Amino acid sequence: MGSSPAIAAASAAVVALAVANRVLYKLALVPLKQYPFFLAQLTTFGYVAVYFSILYARYRAGVVTRDMLALPKRRFAAIGLLEALGLAAGMSAGAMLPGPAIPILSQSFLVWQLIFSALLLGRTYSMRQIVGSFLVASGVILAVASGANEGQFLSDVKFIWLALMVASSAFQAGASILKESVFIDGAKRLKGRRPDIFVVNSFGSGFQALFVFLLLPLISNLRGIKFAELPAYLNGGAECFLNVDDSLIDCGGAPFLPLLFILVNMAFNIALLNLVKMSSALVASLTATSAVPISIYILSLPLPYIPHGAELSSSFILGGVVLLMGLIIYNLPQSSKKQSKIE
Repeated sequence: MGSSPAIAAASAAVVALAVANRVLYKLALVPLKQYPFFLAQLTTFGYVAVYFSILYARYRAGVVTRDMLALPKRRFAAIGLLEALGLAAGMSAGAMLPGPAIPILSQSFLVWQLIFSALLLGRTYSMRQIVGSFLVASGVILAVASGANEGQFLSDVKFIWLALMVASSAFQAGASILKESVFIDGAKRLKGRRPDIFVVNSFGSGFQALFVFLLLPLISNLRGIKFAELPAYLNGGAECFLNVDDSLIDCGGAPFLPLLFILVNMAFNIALLNLVKMSSALVASLTATSAVPISIYILSLPLPYIPHGAELSSSFILGGVVLLMGLIIYNLPQSSKKQSKIE
């Protein structure tokens, strides 16, 4: 575990990058609304190129050891599969959802993470933490319910996109718990020394890129894109990303917005995983959720390429308030004796 000042500095970096990441996530999907899987493929291969380049440099510098590289790859494969499913589901849903809905629905991540950490890591939680998680889930449900009535905030959004965003959070939560288990198990195998974060990021992203590629025909078929049409789809995505003149749709904002999102997303993932290594996956996710109210506010405003903004319904705002209450209750300080007993 890291020192308190170091954890505080790492947490501040995570919050700032989380806000930028959530806003750019939606903005990047504006020009590529019809090509979310192209952006997913581009993002994952970008991860692989950057992370393995950094990993090689750190190996040459002696920071990464042979023993770290020799860690079993089964968990990395599982991490890659879960992150591939999370990325594909999240980008499919994110392209169709109003901006403020994305950070709200993504907070189901905390509930999934609590469930998976109990199942996979054997952790137990206090009643206060369980109540906090229940309020987070209730806030998400209230926000989703804002689309149940005609004229409400999400009334024009199909339920499948809401469900896909929640499922995306489940996949990502599972991956984050597996990453934490890699650090815990790796410390045992490496005699007290935790694996370098770029070992976890690089191998996880390598398997993620593989699974995104393998799952592309299946996932794209859910959007009505047949296997025979995939080459044309990817070519159209490349043209839109490069914003060439003969693109069939308006791709304003590309390639600047998608590239900016990829860069910020990489920085966010590195900062988040560093915080996981210094503390725990749950501390990292709670820190990231501090960016939720700021993200919702920014995404409800008129933005470049989203000039009309979004008018938040009363039930959506109520859901956000309940969610934030849950986060506060979950994160209330407790005595060190209780903390050690629980975790």
